[in-house]
Amino acid sequence: MKKFLALILAVMMLASMAAVAHADDKVDLTMWCIATESDSNRHAYEAAIADVTAAHPEVNFTWEATENQAYKTKIKAAVAADEMPDIFFTWSCAFLKDFVDAGRVYCLDKELEAYKDELPEVMLGNTTFDGHHYGVPTTMNIVGLFANMELLASVGYDEVPGSYEEFIACCDKLIENGIIPFGCSGKETWCVTEYLESVIEKSCGAEALNDIFLGKATWNNADVASAVDTFQALVTKGYFDPEGIALSNDEVKANFMAGKYAFYMNGTWNCADFAAKPELDGKIQVAEFPVINADKATLGQLIGGPSDTLAVAASSANAEVAAQFAVELGREICHYGYLDGCGLPAWTPFYDASGINPLTQAVSEIVANSNAMVLFGDTAQNADAANTYLSYVDLVYGCATDGQGFIDGLTADIG
Repeated sequence: MKKFLALILAVMMLASMAAVAHADDKVDLTMWCIATESDSNRHAYEAAIADVTAAHPEVNFTWEATENQAYKTKIKAAVAADEMPDIFFTWSCAFLKDFVDAGRVYCLDKELEAYKDELPEVMLGNTTFDGHHYGVPTTMNIVGLFANMELLASVGYDEVPGSYEEFIACCDKLIENGIIPFGCSGKETWCVTEYLESVIEKSCGAEALNDIFLGKATWNNADVASAVDTFQALVTKGYFDPEGIALSNDEVKANFMAGKYAFYMNGTWNCADFAAKPELDGKIQVAEFPVINADKATLGQLIGGPSDTLAVAASSANAEVAAQFAVELGREICHYGYLDGCGLPAWTPFYDASGINPLTQAVSEIVANSNAMVLFGDTAQNADAANTYLSYVDLVYGCATDGQGFIDGLTADIG
């Protein structure tokens, strides 16, 4: 009888343990992104993850962030080896399309259908291929010309110069007074493109540059060569901090915020960091780069658009769960990112946005008055073309080639 009772007790204990194990049986999901501790979007990611994981207790969610430049190498290698996390950050357009063409990305048509009233189709254009959706957009950004108005005031300017001639005159006055006009990370080539692409666009026009990036036209364009020479002249005249060649973007941005440079051209996600510093209140303005060649370009032609995206690996063991989680997460990242000032919303706001900081409001006005956008060059082009393009950008910034050499080399290597 004792043996029988002991057997019954053992069975009951096993049943109890099995029930506990079943209750703790969660779906494991992993995510990679670029929201490092120093990234403007860090808070938006943390807040969004807290909300979505609370709404999905059945999911065991882990994530890791890698710095922008290193992440591009990391995610490309992971895609090539088909060793991807369930959810991953990606840039849109050709950057994502390479992964889609390789069959590595889960189609999100079903999951996004339920949110079509909150997510305008126009925001999905850069992540839609052959009529199917492969990405969840978060925020959209443009390249902004950020200006330290205290430094500009010290040389007689109470607003950002509107014409290119006035802009150059302002930079010359800054140099004369021992102030460095531009801060730019040469260590991260994408930062150089924020300047160079704006110069090219405002020289040859948005349509011409967009056609080149999309492979509809060749790099053999005299206006592009002239624009590259214009940019290089800014370098040789000493407008850029010479120490910037060895600095990271975080270091350059910190220098700008500390008052070392008058101008900093970078993505408008930086509004969040600038607005968060009380000591910078009212000291920084944002504008668009001025027109260089009015015969080809106009104000309102911008670099940027919906690019930041979450995608799901087709190889995920829990792809459907990951897809639903990614859609909800992207929606919330947009929510918190917009409130923080990390960009304009890709999703229709469902919350009170009346307290948006003045810099982000100014960006909104610039975008509202825009007439064309060209997506960032290292995103709009496929991986091979983008890598080749960035290598020539490095040569230009280092004054190792000129405008003619730039277009000749890219025409030979890309088309």
